[in-house]
Amino acid sequence: MKRFETSVVNVLGVLCLLIGTAGRPAAAEPAPAPPDLTHGGKRDKSHDWLLGPTGARGWVFFRHEDLTAEARQILVTAVDAGSPADGILRTNDVILGVNGKLFTDDARKSFARAITAAEERDGVLRLIRWREGKTENVQLKLAVLGAYSDTAPYDCPKSKKIFEQGCQFIAKKGLDKELTEDNAIANDLNALALLASGNKEYRPMLGGYARKVASSLHPDVGMGCWFYAYGNLFLTEYVLATGDHSIMPEVKRITMEAAKAQTMNGMWGHNPALPNGHSEGYGGMNQVGLPMTISLVLARQAGVKDPAIDQAINRSVRLLRWFVNKGAIPYGDHQPGGNVHDDNGKTSCAAVLFDLLGDREATSFFARMATAAYNEREHGHCGNLWNMLWALPGAARGGPLATGAYLEEQSWYYDLARNWRGGFVYQEIEFPAEENKNYTDWDLTGSYLLSYGLPLKSLYVMGKKPCAVPPLNLKEVKDVIAAGRDFYPVDGKDGYDQRKTDELLAGLSSWSPALRYRSAQALGRRQGDLVPALLKMLAGSDRDARYGACEALGCLGPRADAVGPQLRALLNDPDPWLESLACNAIARLSPAVRKAGVNDLLVLAVRKNPADPRGMANRAVAAALFDPNPDLGQPGILRHSLEGVDRRLLYPAMESLLQNDDGLARYGLVPYVRQLADRDLAALLPAILKAVEKMAPSDEMFGDGIRLAGLDLLSRLHIREGMPLCVSVIEMDRWNEGERLLSCLKCLLRYGVHAREVLPQLREAYRRTPDWMVKNYQKTFDKAIADIEASKDSPTLVSLKDFIAKASASGDASNNTKKGKP
Repeated sequence: MKRFETSVVNVLGVLCLLIGTAGRPAAAEPAPAPPDLTHGGKRDKSHDWLLGPTGARGWVFFRHEDLTAEARQILVTAVDAGSPADGILRTNDVILGVNGKLFTDDARKSFARAITAAEERDGVLRLIRWREGKTENVQLKLAVLGAYSDTAPYDCPKSKKIFEQGCQFIAKKGLDKELTEDNAIANDLNALALLASGNKEYRPMLGGYARKVASSLHPDVGMGCWFYAYGNLFLTEYVLATGDHSIMPEVKRITMEAAKAQTMNGMWGHNPALPNGHSEGYGGMNQVGLPMTISLVLARQAGVKDPAIDQAINRSVRLLRWFVNKGAIPYGDHQPGGNVHDDNGKTSCAAVLFDLLGDREATSFFARMATAAYNEREHGHCGNLWNMLWALPGAARGGPLATGAYLEEQSWYYDLARNWRGGFVYQEIEFPAEENKNYTDWDLTGSYLLSYGLPLKSLYVMGKKPCAVPPLNLKEVKDVIAAGRDFYPVDGKDGYDQRKTDELLAGLSSWSPALRYRSAQALGRRQGDLVPALLKMLAGSDRDARYGACEALGCLGPRADAVGPQLRALLNDPDPWLESLACNAIARLSPAVRKAGVNDLLVLAVRKNPADPRGMANRAVAAALFDPNPDLGQPGILRHSLEGVDRRLLYPAMESLLQNDDGLARYGLVPYVRQLADRDLAALLPAILKAVEKMAPSDEMFGDGIRLAGLDLLSRLHIREGMPLCVSVIEMDRWNEGERLLSCLKCLLRYGVHAREVLPQLREAYRRTPDWMVKNYQKTFDKAIADIEASKDSPTLVSLKDFIAKASASGDASNNTKKGKP
């Protein structure tokens, strides 16, 4: 049975994730106004929401920038038969208010909070209903569950009831007999919830499900890393909770296969890594790598011992730990997410992982980030379901006061997602950008119950192992919650712009990277001479304050020109994150001051820092100088010309960046390859050739850029070594094969009759093409082979060695550049 093979995410969508438009003002458009549904106003075509345990669904006016903040009405779109709303509400009714008062703020949140209040008291939900021109007060009767405690879900009768009802809902519905890409992960999580309950009545069902999962996770029946992650997570927790070792042989096999599926940089993609260690798609994803790593840690706890497992865990941890104190864990092997506390649950999941590993610093940081993210949970790439799964387990590493404070802010959302039967549904927010609704029908009951069942501490992901850090006290929790304020506009205005300058300056010293980032952005929009205060912070010993001050100076742009020397001095700091922030800041200064930093940036591009083994600061240099990532809001410092750049510094810097782990960092050099004069090429061709031969181990989505640019250069120069590379780079078993094939064949054809030397290899590459691709590319291969065989062009070939020898003798090494833009 094929368990999963996810569709490749739309390229443009991923590009938006990676290179975005931060710092670039969007074209001003009038914000849409909510329609008055009682006076002929019409809903748009977007989705509706479940209206909690009422049994009704409703459409609520939504805008991306402030969600449903402007909504004052709810249009009923469906009512379940037999539910509390049945007979009271019907399709096309409009809910205008609750408890005798019209909505005066966010209708969705007000409705949800009214549910919470009704369940706390007598179960009566009082609504103002509009129907066919008539307005009247009506009542629904809900079950009485009690109130959320100050430490919910701990010591909370309501949470306990919700957990027990949810488990009964899952047990009655059962776990699907056949596991498919549409239900496997949801089933795994539902099974985990039943396992967490400790109810022996569920044991036969769970034992049967464990064997079903074990048999489905096998390369012969279709292997997807997503399902290895969550399937093995269930299996390992099952063995540890029940002591049932009958499936241990399968757990060992699955765990070893999971470790083998890891890419060379410590990540996992949609499917297992290719034999060369690369992701089979556009790059690895932390969203799958985090639970996969947890499953390996738990497998080791269950008794699976092998050096390959230790190595896989260590590689993953090495990559993920970079983000501690810097920002949220991003989509892939990218820089930290500065503007958010969590990116669809990944930061919260990291709190769980590092707690299991006993890493106090990382656990403390990620737990605080998870708690502060209470107002950021509705958005998420491919949907927000991972947020709802990992949010509270992550916050729980900060203790009961942290979870209680989190739920005080966010319990309305949880109550709105709970249906009248005790299950939980997916609440769509992005329309229509949630992967074609791939997840909107998932049963998320288990995802939510792992949060409500935290007090049981029956599973390792739920805190069975004593936490690595002490719980946050009340003062610390208040500080964490304050860090999450004003994520969305307040009364239509950016909340940070409403803060006093002293508050923003204080925010630069926060433990929270998101608070630092947002404070810096707001200061950049503020008038006045802020430089002296920022310089004082920069010269201090407080790490976070130095980070925040550096970010703020960058946001000031040319207004911070006077501190150019101090920013350049930071490029020698032992802290690679401060070096990275300094790169970003320098790139935002005025042209003359930016240019003054070129030599220092080039030196940093080469420097090896033991605290930065993967060259993250070098990537920041690439962004500042060559602009592979336009988030800085203006072109890279050298974007238009290499003229006048000291070649003694440029060559080593470009060689270093051509070997950086990040495909995006290498991609930034693409426009410059054809700009280089022969003397430049004499120095750089060996490094370019290496970059063509071996793709960057991260960001494979951009990895082909420099490789194809290098092939284009080699073929135009008719360098002999380029011919076999034209064939080897085709790689038909990897993502984006069509564009790569056409580019490689185009380069090969430039060699004319000489290309016949590699026709046997080209035919072999075609023979290795997967069967399902053959019909798509057969004509392309056939035409290329025919064109080569018929070619009469016979350009003079030159070896790489001979070209370098000749080119080395030409030009001026200090300033040898072709004129014009790249």
